[in-house]
Amino acid sequence: MIEIDSVSKVFGSGATAFTALNDVSVTIRENEFFTLLGPSGCGKTTLLRTIAGFNAPSSGSVRLDGEDLVALPPYKRPVNTVFQNYALFPHMTVAENIGFGLDMLNRPKSEIKATVAEMLELVQMTPMADRRTSEISGGQQQRVALARALAPRPKVLLLDEPLSALDYKLRKGMQVELKRLQNETGITFVFVTHDQEEALSMSDRIAVMSNSRILQVGSPHDIYDHPAERFVAEFIGETNFLTGKIAGQEGETLRVALDVGGEIIARQPPGDPAGQAVTVAVRPEHAHFCAPDSAEATVTGEVSNVVYLGTDTHFHLVLSDGTPFALRLQNTPERAADAKLGDRVGIRVAPGVAQVLRD
Repeated sequence: MIEIDSVSKVFGSGATAFTALNDVSVTIRENEFFTLLGPSGCGKTTLLRTIAGFNAPSSGSVRLDGEDLVALPPYKRPVNTVFQNYALFPHMTVAENIGFGLDMLNRPKSEIKATVAEMLELVQMTPMADRRTSEISGGQQQRVALARALAPRPKVLLLDEPLSALDYKLRKGMQVELKRLQNETGITFVFVTHDQEEALSMSDRIAVMSNSRILQVGSPHDIYDHPAERFVAEFIGETNFLTGKIAGQEGETLRVALDVGGEIIARQPPGDPAGQAVTVAVRPEHAHFCAPDSAEATVTGEVSNVVYLGTDTHFHLVLSDGTPFALRLQNTPERAADAKLGDRVGIRVAPGVAQVLRD
């Protein structure tokens, strides 16, 4: 649906020039919920605004359904945007807000009426059609903004952190609503967020951005379980990092001799590692306890802290060389106490679960 090819965007010139996008290329599929994820200032909103037409790229091309968009102004693009502040008209009713864009497009009144009724039902706001948007809650305003953007039936809906102003419980509910709307309408959604959990729970694919570049694109499972670079592993979830040297290759995995002692079998990153010295990422829930003298033990350490969090327990350990290591186990009735403060324990990591990082 969207092809972004070698797009760069530079603001200013000379000594004050700032590169917001640096040679970014990505393809977004039809009917996909695609998320741009990264910290503030990484370029994700600039990329979204470039697709919308609010920013002209300094170089590169943007195509939508095969059509070059660079020369098209925003109002001629089959794209709508939902902003953080929703930009609703407080003096208008919910129904009038939803129909406003259709009215500006000179659609017939009968079509506007039918489409508004359809959108109200889609976002479950029919009982509030005649209320002014200044008289409804933040979550309801967000639904109205979505309905207004969906009413002209754009090919692509761009969402610039639309949930950031909502409280936690409402935000979780709207995540489910957004995914439902995308499934029901079949429209391509491009969603911008800095919230990792939000991205993982809604997206078909995620592009992780940092310093004006896209570092990795993949499914939520790929991004979380198989990060290619250290930034991706650190930004999404909690991760343990172990250093070592490549000792051999076994199919699609690498055998790494760890600096702390012992060996680990880990997945290869896309492309080849930069050299023999590598960093291995291990998620806390992918590690398990075993006896310290067991042949299964990948590494050994001492328990320095135990934190009970209801659904699971976090164990903080210190490995024999002083490296910190976190281990997380789900609390189930069948599970006995695994370790206590001060215990010396073995840590088992199954072959192929850990990930060698590209950098």
